[in-house]
Amino acid sequence: MKSKKLICMAVAAALTLGVTLTSGCLATNNEEDVKQVVATVDITKNENFVKQYEDYASAVSEVVFVKRDLLTSFMNGGYSLAQTYGYATAFNAIKNNLVENAVYSQYATVALLKDKIAKNELSLETFKSKTTEREKYEYLLGGEQSEGVKKAKYQLYSTLNNLLDDAEKDELEDEDGYSGSGTRAVPGGIDTLKEEHIPESYGVYTGYQGYLLSDAGEYEPLDGTTRHTRRKAYASFVSSLKSNYVLTAEDTETTDVLKLSYVQDSYVSQLQLEVINAFNDMYEEQQEALITKVEDGVYTYVKNAYDGEVDGLLTTQKKNYSNATTFETAMGSLSDTSFILYSPATDDTAEQEDGTRGTFGYVYNILLPFSILQNQKLTALQDFRNSDIIDESGYFAARNQLLKQITTTDQREAWFNGETDYSFNAAEYNEDKTEKLAYYDGGSADRKYLFFENNLTRTDKYEPLERYAGLYSYNGKVSKYTDGSYRLIPVKLNIDDMLSEFAAYINYVLGTDSVQTYAGDKFGGTAYSGENSAYYDVKSFTVENDDTQIDYSKLVYATGKVNLAASKEDAFVKTSDRYKAMSAVNELQYAYTTDTGVLSQYIGYSVSAYETSYIKEFEYAAQQALRMGVGSFKVCAGDYGWHLIYVTDTFSFEGGAAYSPVWSKERVEAEGTFENRFYEWLKDSTLTNEASIKRAEILKDFNTE
Repeated sequence: MKSKKLICMAVAAALTLGVTLTSGCLATNNEEDVKQVVATVDITKNENFVKQYEDYASAVSEVVFVKRDLLTSFMNGGYSLAQTYGYATAFNAIKNNLVENAVYSQYATVALLKDKIAKNELSLETFKSKTTEREKYEYLLGGEQSEGVKKAKYQLYSTLNNLLDDAEKDELEDEDGYSGSGTRAVPGGIDTLKEEHIPESYGVYTGYQGYLLSDAGEYEPLDGTTRHTRRKAYASFVSSLKSNYVLTAEDTETTDVLKLSYVQDSYVSQLQLEVINAFNDMYEEQQEALITKVEDGVYTYVKNAYDGEVDGLLTTQKKNYSNATTFETAMGSLSDTSFILYSPATDDTAEQEDGTRGTFGYVYNILLPFSILQNQKLTALQDFRNSDIIDESGYFAARNQLLKQITTTDQREAWFNGETDYSFNAAEYNEDKTEKLAYYDGGSADRKYLFFENNLTRTDKYEPLERYAGLYSYNGKVSKYTDGSYRLIPVKLNIDDMLSEFAAYINYVLGTDSVQTYAGDKFGGTAYSGENSAYYDVKSFTVENDDTQIDYSKLVYATGKVNLAASKEDAFVKTSDRYKAMSAVNELQYAYTTDTGVLSQYIGYSVSAYETSYIKEFEYAAQQALRMGVGSFKVCAGDYGWHLIYVTDTFSFEGGAAYSPVWSKERVEAEGTFENRFYEWLKDSTLTNEASIKRAEILKDFNTE
């Protein structure tokens, strides 16, 4: 990814903060003022410490916080807090946080040290011989080559590079004269590093000797960077540190970034965090043993959390979701950490002429909209709707003629020319790669561009995107200008072209011809032929022998289904057809839909078996598609344009438990299964809760000195 305008990280950019601080209420700070002590921490003076760890008192050093520490922490994330709650509240919160972290860190250090000494991994005498906090933490974590120390360094270096990137981007924009604009929603998780990934080689890039781009290893620079622009960015960074008094009098040589007192203090903080993480891991391992307990081949703790008679989640939901209202509310909160295990039965009022009953479920929606001119004509028609001039059937017939004229294009222009360029030329990528990247081009040599290169091609380092196949190339011709912007000539698609693309891409991702399409509404609607030309000739849209009721089946343009064999329990197993098809359709949403609200939904819009807030055409088509099951799709007309609706999940109209889980070791450990996802959620939430309780206990017992 080539970023033109990076979004600030959680660690706020020092350059920005420096301007604010030196011109605001903190301008009265001076070198002596920032040396004032604001807090000291030493838990060895606490009687609880003497009872538990008396022999390890010499392993703890008193921590003294001065105003400079508050400023350093402020620059590392406190600015937004001050903007919201004021500087006094922000700095008080920072002070309390520093103290609590110091207490917890001192306890974690001693507890971890005691554990490792008991295991003959470390020596107390060696630990005590270390003269600085940095040396003690590095030894406690296992030395400079340990994973904990490597991670601390990587986190520090990565933060510094991001700060400098943020400063350098303005220099680069001034030089190339191009700044992207426009936005379109992107999938979550773009360029998210795998938690366990620590580069073998990674350095800070400042543009000075020892910190050149050639020394930075796996660091990925901004496009167009030069030693000159990077040094200017670094100069701004150092200037900000100086103006906020977070450098000391010893910082006489500022070109060696790792020797700056601010950076050294930040490194110690990162080591401290890794020590705390190591302590948490040690504690959580003890708790996890309870969660993973297996009896007679069954994960009993997990099973009880699922359907235990007293407080099992399924048991609770049976009580809470006894009616449609409470269940529909719950459907809106579905997520990776919020499961729906039970649904109510639908009553007889939802029964259809074919004997089926309505059900609840979720759908994707690819909206192909009217053009501006077509919308103007539609507005004029709506002014006369249900009047003496035009009745409801006349309105629908006239609207059909406008629908026939709709064409759409690939909507991802902003992924090229927006604030961030997410695109890459897949054809060029393949030129020098032994293992080629296969992608869908629809048979056109012009289609070469894909998006999110890191997530798609560097899965050793970056997390893959969830529910997003990533292989659908931009549908059009792309040319790149010298200033970094792009000229795009998109292919225009009518509704039949869109259906062809839809079916072809799903089949491509699945690797089989699994998509069946047929015209008309499967449940007794008009059967259209060819390119459904007969659809546009319909004059009456009312129910036979009752001109007061609309027959919404006549507004359904096409119906189809993707044949999927995967069970509900395997819906998120990435190798299953059900997951692949959902990922393909979701990607097509990002490419084409102008209903951007659906892009923020977990697996689409929730649809009730009863009356909904959607327009009636959409409600009818979605509910009919739900009755056909997962993988079904329908195209219907509406006042916004064409709706291509795809069913991602359904519940039984008979209600009851949504899953039939098997709590065996094999199923729980199989990535993506319902059993695995439920277990991971339960483990994370349980361990997080236990860790919070443990921290609260430690602070209660030791945060007194």
